[in-house]
Amino acid sequence: MRSDLIFWDVDTQVDFMKADGKLYVPDSEAIIPTLRQLTEHAHERGIRIIASADDHVPGHRELSDTPDYRETFPEHCMRGTPGQQKIPETALRHPLLIEPEPRDPAALGAKARNHDGDILFHKHWFDVFTNPNVLPVLDALAPAYATTVHKAQGSEYPVVVLPLARHHGRMLRRNLVYTAITRAKRLVVLVVEGNALELAIAGRPEPRRWSKLRELLCA
Repeated sequence: MRSDLIFWDVDTQVDFMKADGKLYVPDSEAIIPTLRQLTEHAHERGIRIIASADDHVPGHRELSDTPDYRETFPEHCMRGTPGQQKIPETALRHPLLIEPEPRDPAALGAKARNHDGDILFHKHWFDVFTNPNVLPVLDALAPAYATTVHKAQGSEYPVVVLPLARHHGRMLRRNLVYTAITRAKRLVVLVVEGNALELAIAGRPEPRRWSKLRELLCA
């Protein structure tokens, strides 16, 4: 399995993708041929697929008889039903199934790194990150094709691409640029808008931070 790239498959389940599904997304069937091609492309090239899937039982907070279709929905993707299954076109290879119950991060990370196959996260809420095991696994796999400078501190990468945009003016600081550049082992590519780099290295004073700490301490 490649360690520098993953393919993320979001909820390609029968109840969402098929016209007779419990929570069908209109016209989603039109993209199924493309999903099949992407899945085959990933498997042929050893790219790990990380997938999420709803796995509901009665009583989950997302389910309601009077849904608002923002945070609550009718019953769908119920455990053990055909609608909960992934469509055949996005079938996973040797998937490591990770349920939402918390697990030891170090042990789970090691298992994910050593697993020769895809990974499937079950979830009981539409946000995949409500499965507390997602972040430890992603940190262990660490493709880091996009991350923040702050999160990258202490890490190194063969190549770093650093975008600097003027509309993020408050973040354009010399120490941030230094930290980003020193993460690279071989190559740094700067993608700069206008004079953003000059602004960053100009050594401007830090803006005053209004934390209200004095008022809170004296209250």
